[in-house]
Amino acid sequence: MSNIFVPFEPDPEVPEPRRRRFQAVPARLLIPNLVTLLALCAGLTGIRMAIEGRMELALGAIVIAAVLDGMDGRLARMLKGTSRFGAELDSLSDFVCFGVAPGLVLYMWGLETLGSIGWIASLAFAICAALRLARFNVMLEDPNRPAFAADFFTGVPAPLGAICVLLPVYVELIGLPRLVASPAVAAFYTLAIALLMVSKLPAYSGKKLGSRIPRDAVLPLFVCVVLFVAVLVTWPWTVLSVLSVGYLAALPFSALRYARLAREHEAHLKAGGFPPAPPEEAAEERPGHLN
Repeated sequence: MSNIFVPFEPDPEVPEPRRRRFQAVPARLLIPNLVTLLALCAGLTGIRMAIEGRMELALGAIVIAAVLDGMDGRLARMLKGTSRFGAELDSLSDFVCFGVAPGLVLYMWGLETLGSIGWIASLAFAICAALRLARFNVMLEDPNRPAFAADFFTGVPAPLGAICVLLPVYVELIGLPRLVASPAVAAFYTLAIALLMVSKLPAYSGKKLGSRIPRDAVLPLFVCVVLFVAVLVTWPWTVLSVLSVGYLAALPFSALRYARLAREHEAHLKAGGFPPAPPEEAAEERPGHLN
């Protein structure tokens, strides 16, 4: 009996279909990471401007990096483009923009006149920024964190720490003499901000603000934002100085609010109730952190 099943032999003249070696990446995953890369470019540009002695441009680059850092996480959540790659990229970008760049700006501004002491202050700030970012990544995986703690940062976040630590430079650019913000005072101030970043001081995040806006408040909000941007562009160093001092002055009130919420949480647990489920947005503005 003959075999009717003849094995298939491919025609050597017909080329085989080419297989894809890499899987296509959705565009929604790329947009937040591109914003993070733009923030990194701004931070590196700030370093260059500081080396060249153009302090105003260096400060502007760091502020732009902080604005972009606040956008990438929101874009990632809106586009559902979170990824582990984005989380790692964001941490590296934050270290350069808000750890290395402000430290070098302060050193080139005046801390270099203190010799090794000035360099130690700048170095300590950059190291504390790295430690703060590493601790933040670890705390995201803590399942025992209470729900109310999602509204607070543990320690001053790196972007705000970078904005506040540059206060001595703002003060001099306003026109005040350097005696008000001498390099020696700036060195102690830099160390204080560095310690605030790695401390366990609860700092209110304000992530829930603006999540839901009433319809009648939309137009006034637009007007306020435009006015704020106009004032910031017109008097940038005065506005940044006021914001820095105001944020630091609000930290004790944030700690008091955290302590009150912690007492209420403990009382709720002792009464036999179950803690409320954590909110979806329990992480810092990062493109790679899953919520």
